[in-house]
Amino acid sequence: MPNKYAELLTKVRGKSPLVQQITNFVTVHDCANITLAIGASPIMADAIGESADIAAISSALVLNMGTLDEADIRSMVAAGKSANANGVPVVFDPVGAGASKLRNDTVALLTKELSLSVIRGNISEIKFVAGVASQTKGVDAADGDMDNPESVGRMVKELAAKLGCTVVVSGAVDVLSDGERLVFIKNGHPMLTRLTGTGCMCTALIGSFCGVHSDPLEAAVAGMLAMGIAGEIAYEKAGRLGNGSFHSALLDAISLMDAQTVGRMARYCEA
Repeated sequence: MPNKYAELLTKVRGKSPLVQQITNFVTVHDCANITLAIGASPIMADAIGESADIAAISSALVLNMGTLDEADIRSMVAAGKSANANGVPVVFDPVGAGASKLRNDTVALLTKELSLSVIRGNISEIKFVAGVASQTKGVDAADGDMDNPESVGRMVKELAAKLGCTVVVSGAVDVLSDGERLVFIKNGHPMLTRLTGTGCMCTALIGSFCGVHSDPLEAAVAGMLAMGIAGEIAYEKAGRLGNGSFHSALLDAISLMDAQTVGRMARYCEA
């Protein structure tokens, strides 16, 4: 029911959860600002000397390997283990999985060493995590990988059951599963693909909802609905003016979003 996710938005705005993010330098400002816009509180603490301490006091931890180096990997592992020990949900964005040995090894390390609540990526990244053959285009999804949402749904459901977490594939139709339930979200606009960082922002939004809600699948659905709805609103407001105006309108739409908007505009189905 859309109202369930509308209520989660109200909950985030009321509780303002602290969301630690070890993320990439290309999109760090966007991730921090989208977290603030949804009503949560970002802390972009990635130093090895404090990442574990900050994770212990956070409401959620987001790990994003968009611009990866060895120091980031050590901080991610330390923060993730601290989060696990303190019951803090961990959201993982395997940016560029399949593109390089370093990224591939990091995916293997984090999925082995950490208990993850949610993994969110594009179809090519999630196919790599699942061990399914896929083309890679750097950090972008390969053309054609998302041609059959039903088969993607089966893969996502199987991967979620295997890893014991919620798995999210973002695309023209977002596909989410926790290994038992399967959700398809149809909100969004193609112009979202013309901005760097919209996937990273989705992961930050999911982390914000995980910070107030104990069901990772429902938190992930709420985050993806928020971004998809905001994309539709932003395009109507400013999309025809170009990428810069659309970017600003996207942030505006998240910051002004209310429960009534989510309840009215949410388009999804549960299988």
